[in-house]
Amino acid sequence: MIKRRVKLALALGALALTGSAAAVMAQSGQNWTTAVVERDNGHLLGNPEAKVKLVEFMSYTCSHCADFAREGEPAIKLAYVPNGRVSFEIRHLLRDPIDLTAALLTHCGDPAKFAANHSAILHAQDEWMAKARATTQAQRSRWQFGTNGARRQAMASDLGFYTIMERRGYSRVALDRCLADEAKAAQLAESSQADVAAYKLQGTPSFVVDGELLEGVFTWLALEKALGSRF
Repeated sequence: MIKRRVKLALALGALALTGSAAAVMAQSGQNWTTAVVERDNGHLLGNPEAKVKLVEFMSYTCSHCADFAREGEPAIKLAYVPNGRVSFEIRHLLRDPIDLTAALLTHCGDPAKFAANHSAILHAQDEWMAKARATTQAQRSRWQFGTNGARRQAMASDLGFYTIMERRGYSRVALDRCLADEAKAAQLAESSQADVAAYKLQGTPSFVVDGELLEGVFTWLALEKALGSRF
């Protein structure tokens, strides 16, 4: 598989469970599947004190990331996260303005909604990427002029993001507010750049396990083998 190069086209210039709380949940046989905490602009699913800590760096415009969302994420959530032995953190490696627009939408509202927002956007990737490729000059112009919020709202409209998120129960007003959140946009861009520098990321998806970047691992099949060696 060809490693996709990272191009940060953006110039935008935690919450966690306490150790005692985590211990109580573990002792009570807690199913960690629905435990979600937001920290440093990423979302961690499962036990924050898990023995194995898996981090995915992903992009919404990356087709391999959509493949992983269909093939790998369900297996991780069903077989690895529930017993608290593995935590799964999703972080954004932003490559373009569409990426940022999608990321702002998946972050919209309560952090507990993130996982389903994330899946909804990625599972519809074929549909909205086709719309992106078919955009007219007039549409692309709307993406390049006006305030940043207005540009992202134009993208969300043209690509069908509003429809996806409204099916999730969001109102247009709430979505517009999230798309116009310049502070959050800057935080996401800065975190993305910091992660690239810290882990020397060169493509998406990239996976880090217990602080170590897994070289040459871009698919669920390869990641499953790497996780299996940790137990």
